[in-house]
Amino acid sequence: MAPRSATPVPMILTVSDLAVAQGGMAILEGLSFDLAPGAALVLRGPNGIGKTTLLRTVAGLLPPRAGRIALPAEGTAYAGHADGLKAVLSVAENLRFWARIYGTADIAPALSAMDLQAHADRPAQTLSAGQKRRLGLARLLVSGRRLWLLDEPTVSLDAASVGLFAGAVRAHLARGGAALMATHVDLGLDEAELLDLLAFRARPPAAGQGGGFDGAFDGPFDGAFT
Repeated sequence: MAPRSATPVPMILTVSDLAVAQGGMAILEGLSFDLAPGAALVLRGPNGIGKTTLLRTVAGLLPPRAGRIALPAEGTAYAGHADGLKAVLSVAENLRFWARIYGTADIAPALSAMDLQAHADRPAQTLSAGQKRRLGLARLLVSGRRLWLLDEPTVSLDAASVGLFAGAVRAHLARGGAALMATHVDLGLDEAELLDLLAFRARPPAAGQGGGFDGAFDGPFDGAFT
């Protein structure tokens, strides 16, 4: 990851000395990085290192244990493991719902970017797993948010669909957006830098101090901690 520039640059995301927790116990600490317009940062590390926890903390779904997160004033767009679809609504109705939430109007570019035009009138519950994933990711394109937070976004996608999504991310960066993502798939983004989270694994508590675990999680459980 490149060092911070001495020349002031308007950052989309600034993370300073961040520590994140899982089950009341710190799992990552000392994280500091910036994301400038047009930048992408890919989180790397073994399963269980804390990639999902970090993304959920930056998204505001979990409280940070320590440190500071500075986000865009308009907020972020987060794509987690769930597609977030209404099964009985059509593809177009799902996108229109999210477009209204985000205050945007035109869903046509999102349908085109994720190759969903032919399925616009189909109920989401009739889609294949890959089509549902493409529809879930199309929400990003109607969000109008400059910062995308992506947790294994290519799950269930075939090679052609991965290419579509990579193109959508590339276009987002070209428009001055930024992306923080956990993915094991090479999206072919020359702009992307890597951040190995192993270097920020939290030290275990000293004997007798305990970890603060009381059996309650720090936030909503979505079935995956990676």
